[in-house]
Amino acid sequence: MFINILSYICIFGGLVFWFWGTVALLTKRSVLFKLHSLSVSDTIGSIAIVFGLILLRPKELPLLILAIISLALWNTMLCYVMAYCSSSTRSNK
Repeated sequence: MFINILSYICIFGGLVFWFWGTVALLTKRSVLFKLHSLSVSDTIGSIAIVFGLILLRPKELPLLILAIISLALWNTMLCYVMAYCSSSTRSNK
């Protein structure tokens, strides 16, 4: 019973992070700040949701661990690529 409550708290917390990152898009900050806050909140929210699913479905542990690792690596690399592409101080070799 406690595990079910904890899993639903994780899933709800992940949804809160998703919407928090989306609301950050409405601010008057720079585009890069908006993308950074969106990608960080999306990564944390997705990992929290998958962790909640791990608590609900422990038989699927290897697949869900792979999903967490993929989310963390993919979103991190995507942020670095976006930052590199938007940098105005690139050297032209």
